Amino acid sequence: MHGGSGSGAAPAAAPVAANSVSIKGFAFAPASVSVKAGTTVTWTNKDEEPHTVVANGGAFHSAALTPGGVFRYRFTKPGSYPYVCSIHPFMRGTVVVTP
Repeated sequence: MHGGSGSGAAPAAAPVAANSVSIKGFAFAPASVSVKAGTTVTWTNKDEEPHTVVANGGAFHSAALTPGGVFRYRFTKPGSYPYVCSIHPFMRGTVVVTP
């Protein structure tokens, strides 16, 4: 365990300009990505457990991704799209779509 304040609240990371997200160590990495409208984001499960990618607002929902599984979604409208793993809801991420 790394040292820290022990508050459990990590500061929100600024979105990273990337169109791929790794699922590893029960986390989405990077946790927040920024893409332009029309971009397809790819999630790849690099864990040994199944995970899902589910938008809070229902915009997208993957099937359970087995180890090595891939999910792709094309973002056409600008906005912020928070998502979770429905199997492990403590796993959270966000896709920020710009015009």
